[in-house]
Amino acid sequence: MMKKRILKWTLWVTLAAVVSVTAILLKDSLSQNEYLSDGEVFVVISKQELKLYVCQHVNGDNIRLAEYPVCISKNYGAKKFTGDNKTPETTWRRPIHIKEIIDASDWVYDFQDGRGLILAYGDWYLRFSEPYNSVGIHGSTNNEETVPGRYSRGCIRMHDADLIKFKEEYAFVGMKVFIKHEDEGLRRFEYKYY
Repeated sequence: MMKKRILKWTLWVTLAAVVSVTAILLKDSLSQNEYLSDGEVFVVISKQELKLYVCQHVNGDNIRLAEYPVCISKNYGAKKFTGDNKTPETTWRRPIHIKEIIDASDWVYDFQDGRGLILAYGDWYLRFSEPYNSVGIHGSTNNEETVPGRYSRGCIRMHDADLIKFKEEYAFVGMKVFIKHEDEGLRRFEYKYY
C-alpha cells in the first residue's frame, strides 16, 4: 500500500514538473513569436555571457546573425534610476528600442582616474528609448581592455571596430533590444550548432 502511494506521488510530481517545463518553453516560444514579426532583425544582450547577439526572426524561429563581446555595468541587477551603475533588463513583452544613432566620435568623458577628459565613446552612440534614454550602445575608445567585462556605468560598450560593423550592417532606429536578466541563461537560438 505504501509503495503504491509513493509511486502515485512520484508520478504526480513528475507530471507536474513536465507540465511546468513545457509551459515555460511554450510561453518563451509564444512570447517571442507574438512580439516579433517575420524577418525582423533584433538584438539580445546577455548579461551572463557578456555578449550582444544580432538575431533575425524567420518563420517562427530566431536565427543568430552575429555576436559581439560587450562590457556592461559594474553593478549587478536591473537599472532603476540614473546613476545606479546598472544596465537595464527587459522582457520579450517590453523591449527597449534604439531611439537614435548619433555621431559620438568627438565625445569625451572624465572617468575620474587621472586621465582627465578623453575620447571614450567610439564613433557612434545608439541611444535607447524611454525610460532608459540615458543608456545606449557605444564604443570603448581608450577603454578597449574593458571589453568583455563589467566596468560601465550602465551602457553597453563594444570594441570600436565591432561597433562600426554593427552600426553599418545591422543597427537602425526603432530596432528592438532585449536585455536579459542576470541569471537568464542562453535561449535555444543562442546555442551554436555545428
